[in-house]
Amino acid sequence: MYVDKTHYLAKLMEGGFKSVFLSRPHRFGKSLFTYTLQAYFEGKRELFDGLYIAQVEEELARRQGREPWGGIPVLRFDLNAKNYSTQEALRERLESKLSTLEAVYGIVDVASEPEERFIHLIHAVYAQTRKKVVVLIDEYDKPLLETFDNEELNQKNRILLKSFYEVLKKEEEYIHFAFLTGITKFSKVVLFSGLNNLVDITLADDYSAICGFTEEELTSHFAAQIEKLATKYQQSVEEARAMLKKNYDGYRFSGNGVNVYNPFSLLNVLAFSNYKHYWFETATPSFLVKYLQQIDYYVPEIKDGVEIEDAALQDFRIGAHNPLPILFQTGYLTIKDYEPFDYIYRLRYPNEEVKYGFLRTLLVGYYPTVLDAAVDVRRFREDILRGDVDTFMKRLEAIIARIPYGRLSKQEVHYEERDGQVALFLVFSLLGQYIQSEVHNHIGRADAVLQTPNAVYIFEFKLEGTGTPEEALRQIEERGYALPYLPKEKQVFLLGVCFNEGKRNIGSWLVKTLV
Repeated sequence: MYVDKTHYLAKLMEGGFKSVFLSRPHRFGKSLFTYTLQAYFEGKRELFDGLYIAQVEEELARRQGREPWGGIPVLRFDLNAKNYSTQEALRERLESKLSTLEAVYGIVDVASEPEERFIHLIHAVYAQTRKKVVVLIDEYDKPLLETFDNEELNQKNRILLKSFYEVLKKEEEYIHFAFLTGITKFSKVVLFSGLNNLVDITLADDYSAICGFTEEELTSHFAAQIEKLATKYQQSVEEARAMLKKNYDGYRFSGNGVNVYNPFSLLNVLAFSNYKHYWFETATPSFLVKYLQQIDYYVPEIKDGVEIEDAALQDFRIGAHNPLPILFQTGYLTIKDYEPFDYIYRLRYPNEEVKYGFLRTLLVGYYPTVLDAAVDVRRFREDILRGDVDTFMKRLEAIIARIPYGRLSKQEVHYEERDGQVALFLVFSLLGQYIQSEVHNHIGRADAVLQTPNAVYIFEFKLEGTGTPEEALRQIEERGYALPYLPKEKQVFLLGVCFNEGKRNIGSWLVKTLV
């Protein structure tokens, strides 16, 4: 199955761009698009039969004064499939790719530095073919992401890459077109400071669906597979599509762009007729967990959506204390709203797959002594579903007791309160995968609400010394936290819970039942 995206290829050619940059999350089809560009420029016409570009290539070529499907030499560099944990790894990768390309054109290596060999390669290919070259660089930032927590090695990799990428500007008279992809843009200014003709289409409305599948594409190409999926799970087609949308849709890569599905997860779900978290199993953000810990970011702030200015969304630097750009660029947050006059983006989790997978990884990453978050959360769910509040609270005490001292907060006071708050947030949010769960941290709303088919549990948390379980229950009643759930044919449980700083755990709690 191939979903035709070649109208974006035609748009790039019509735009007359010299150098183009595209950022998208892991496994969203960036590499496939660069291979498509390579086949197109190399003139492999037979691969494009029936696709959009085949219908317009002759007219494009006429307007540009060239032969259609003329064949242009392509220099492709893929920096993805390599471990960059050593100082020599990046240089070896560049030299290996250069050697492969030099062998294709029978070029003898005459330089020692990668950037010098790159320049010599471009000149030699032009001399042989009398054609300007196309340069494709896939996953330009992989050597930087892999060394995110090694400042010294990261700096050395940046210096080497900067010299290599600056060749695109120095030799632009011999370059017909350049296309670079990556996950992040945190080094764009540093690496490409001299490349002033680089056009960034990452947030462009016209290219918002260049990677990923739209609702229309889902309908046009995958109707049979969706019907098969629905049959397996004894669902209607409408129910299956709603499940797909809830779990895998929701990505938006520009202010006024269209939503797209995660292509990797969607294709796997439909190939195997099995709802799973495919993308997250292959995109575990270990470096993000380390980074969030380093900057002591209060994760619960993300839940209800966060706002960020246009300029900040596109600017991430190592050492910065704002994780929102990197969370957006790597696919863990996406655009939900855009205020064009204020240049403000509102970001949220794209879908349930990302939300659940990300929070589960954080729970295990922040609290490594929690051996199996999924098992713990399932047991919480079972306790709540059968109305066993006592067992639920004891299980909650047990998980908080396993949190290492001062795991999150770098402040000198209230280590335990903050750690406990984040642990509770992660547990309750993960419960939301199975039970309607809300976690609030703003005045006027309950701290947590869990809903089951038969009951509603309303939690208010206090710190011993500044409050008591009785005061927490009184706050729930006086501020009317239960009113939205009354009158209903459900039991309503009010729970006032206090943390004990000395115990670094839940100190005391009370429950009151409403009918």
